[in-house]
Amino acid sequence: MAEPPRRARALFLAGVAAAYLAAFTSLYVQVPGLYGRDGILPARRVLRLSGKGLWEQLRDFPTLLWLGPSLGLDTELGMELLCLLGVLCSFGALLLEPLRDSLVFALLWVLYLSLYQVGQVFLYFQWDSLLLEAGFLAVLVAPLHLLSGGAPAWRPHDGVTFWLVRWLLFRLMFASGVVKLTSRCPTWWGLTALTYHYETQCIPTPAAWFAHQLPVWFQKLSVVATYVIEVAVPVLFFAPIRRLRLFAFYSQVLLQVLIILTGNYNFFNMLTIVLASSLLDEEHVGRSTGRSKRRNTGSWPPSLGSFLSVLLELSTYSLLLYWSIQYFGMEINWEKRLLESKVAFTYHEFTTWLRVVTLPLVGLAFLSLSWEILAAMYRCACVRGCFWKLWATLQWVIFATAAVGVFAISLVPFTYIEQESNGQLWPGIHQAFGAVQRLQLVNSYGLFRRMTGVGGRPEVVLEGSYDGQSWTEIEFMYKPGNVSRAPPVVAPHQPRLDWQMWFAALGHHSSSPWFSSFVHRLLQGQEDVIRLVQVDGSRYPFSARPPVYIRAQLYKYWFTSSAEGSHSWWRRQWVQEFFPAVSLGDPTLENLLNQHGLKDKTPSRRPLAAVLPRVLRWLRQLCRPVPGPTIIWSLYLVVATACLLRALRRRRRGGAPPTRHKGPRRGEPADRGGAEKNGHVRRREPQERGESRACGGTEGCGDGRGDGRGDGRHGTKRKK
Repeated sequence: MAEPPRRARALFLAGVAAAYLAAFTSLYVQVPGLYGRDGILPARRVLRLSGKGLWEQLRDFPTLLWLGPSLGLDTELGMELLCLLGVLCSFGALLLEPLRDSLVFALLWVLYLSLYQVGQVFLYFQWDSLLLEAGFLAVLVAPLHLLSGGAPAWRPHDGVTFWLVRWLLFRLMFASGVVKLTSRCPTWWGLTALTYHYETQCIPTPAAWFAHQLPVWFQKLSVVATYVIEVAVPVLFFAPIRRLRLFAFYSQVLLQVLIILTGNYNFFNMLTIVLASSLLDEEHVGRSTGRSKRRNTGSWPPSLGSFLSVLLELSTYSLLLYWSIQYFGMEINWEKRLLESKVAFTYHEFTTWLRVVTLPLVGLAFLSLSWEILAAMYRCACVRGCFWKLWATLQWVIFATAAVGVFAISLVPFTYIEQESNGQLWPGIHQAFGAVQRLQLVNSYGLFRRMTGVGGRPEVVLEGSYDGQSWTEIEFMYKPGNVSRAPPVVAPHQPRLDWQMWFAALGHHSSSPWFSSFVHRLLQGQEDVIRLVQVDGSRYPFSARPPVYIRAQLYKYWFTSSAEGSHSWWRRQWVQEFFPAVSLGDPTLENLLNQHGLKDKTPSRRPLAAVLPRVLRWLRQLCRPVPGPTIIWSLYLVVATACLLRALRRRRRGGAPPTRHKGPRRGEPADRGGAEKNGHVRRREPQERGESRACGGTEGCGDGRGDGRGDGRHGTKRKK
């Protein structure tokens, strides 16, 4: 039975805390402009008092912002308070391991869910749902230190809850690969998607320009690799052979790192890598951190089990390579000296295959979960003491039931990729999913379904004027505008207005009702909204006084080619008018605001007599001139510096002190004869047994009953 992945769990919890830190900090700097009393979509519009009681309001619309009035806070200040609490808790959890507690992650999940409920279109991204689902799993995975005064390093049932992280990663990656083909997007089917992706994604990085210059045959090969990593490799997440799982882990990490280098997708790719930590085992993580125990290399010839394992592993790699060549028509063109590829199957064949494999994949996942549940039950049986054995069994029953329940309701959004399989699910599962849907416990995913901007990247360019004749462009901090400006690097910060501007350019302005409110706020000269465009007021062309007129033009943008020899990053072409020229009081603007319910009377600002609102306003003034990415990376730098100093101090002391308590603690699995720990039976290495016999009972040598580590490195005597 494999050793419990304690370090992998620690990596997951630290990674979720890091993702929370980026999400809360990024949102905090944007709350006034997006959701404030004079913001684009004031959050007070969502929280309308209906005369219901507090518990009824929380049941119908679960958010802690209902408690704001009792603290003397309006909705804007309530959101800022929730963000600051989230920053504080996630920063503490990332910095201090004892704070990576189930209660802390439960608080983080409640805080982000409360913000998500009022976030409207600016917070309805798939990575927001992914963070909520991963955050909920962190509540189940994290230990309960704060109430118990110190929990065991690994509880018998932890393997069951940690398996749910792997299942989430599988649903995310497999669905993202499948939807590219079920969408019938011609660029994905023609393997040309990446020839457009780098320049048409929302906020590319400078590396995206260089990736765009790669030859077409290499871009097609990259699409094939994407299909293999997202559709075929995820099946290996449930493989019984650890090297196959490690291969799957590094495949996912490679894909996410390449996306990070070429695109600004906030904390999404980091969170995906964090989810991939569920594929790691204790030995591999320990070896990476320099804390791994030496494994017995074995003798020659190898055992039958090792031979079959290697044979199965090689067969898997061979099948992946064969199927890639077979289904994507890969062949070498010796005349042109390149590798050609094309999709060698039809849409009907793919949908038929998907219909056949969807439910068997669910069955495979259920078998994997069942194995984890049985392994956890065995670990419970190994717990020392009758009372603690019963207590561990009770926990196993509770958490195994919770894991099966989460797995069951997740089948509903997972089978959205194949509607016939979705219809075959038990109706009770659909009802259970509907009951918890608003809590975002499980979600459906499918990134990059269709490739937009095939004929050129559509981009909305705002222009302002004082006289209606001479127009000046309003340049954003992050999204493309000035063709001579290099693409920025802003991850893990997400400029949510820039992202919505990208979506708005894909259709008519009436499809983005918030855009009318955005124009209205710029005409009013609202500073909080202007800071979403430019934090540095000197870069905003109308910082002295607001423009009298504003209009929006639609352009098509393309990356320049390396062959052009241009010093510009972009080239663009005017397409049409996106939004007509309007001014304050213009009938067109007034009708649009009334039509979308955005023309409401701004409530008067109440005097800040209470202490809490004053503190929040003071903190806001401190952070106002600092861009979001600077704040996030400053917090990360503080954590990295603290961890480095901690490691140096530990190294100066000569390593961690030897553990005084040699026997198992109460509630932990018994160490039977030194060969079993936490329900894990481990064979002693022949060398260890030999040393034990050779040393006999002399001091300084192991007596064969310890934890398998020699004490000679620390010069201490083993206590019996």
